[in-house]
Amino acid sequence: MIRIAVFCSGSGTNLQALLDACAAGTIDGTVALVVSDRKDAYALARAEAAGVETLYIDPRGFAGKEAYEEKVIAALDGHRIDLICLAGYMRVLSPFFIRRYKHKILNIHPALLPAFKGGHAIADALAFGAKVTGVTVHFATEELDNGPIILQEAVIIKEGDTPETLLERVHAVEHRLYPQAVQLIARGRLKVEGRKVHIASSE
Repeated sequence: MIRIAVFCSGSGTNLQALLDACAAGTIDGTVALVVSDRKDAYALARAEAAGVETLYIDPRGFAGKEAYEEKVIAALDGHRIDLICLAGYMRVLSPFFIRRYKHKILNIHPALLPAFKGGHAIADALAFGAKVTGVTVHFATEELDNGPIILQEAVIIKEGDTPETLLERVHAVEHRLYPQAVQLIARGRLKVEGRKVHIASSE
């Protein structure tokens, strides 16, 4: 059973998907800690409702990013965390942090990477006139939205889609795909070779 920390800055819908999957037994693990850089993040309320310990740390109270992250690391160590899941966490992690948890940090992105990187992927896909976008679960690396890809799934962009309607369908895929990726790690089925992630058979 792996112990998971989920980092959130907002409403935490992907956190809820992970909490639900752990409760249902479709993830062989438990969410042991939810970390947020925003006191008003609804994700904290979701965690508390599920009986999960939360940690809010105001980044403004530290001299720099590394000092802030050292405080977070101490909490992760104290909770014996095996895997970190970024779920709408709006702070860019430092190379110092990424290197410490190499291949132990997952991120979910609302596009088919390497297309539409960054924080406006839904709007960017619509503005570009793309016919297909999707969801990517990948390992976090020092370069933003550039880590080895674990799972991807396409989402068709429909005529007349708005950012809200497209996001709703993307979220539906995210909430299914993220728990699947976490379970692959929980079962030890992933092997990373350079940019490629190999998935071993479940048999």
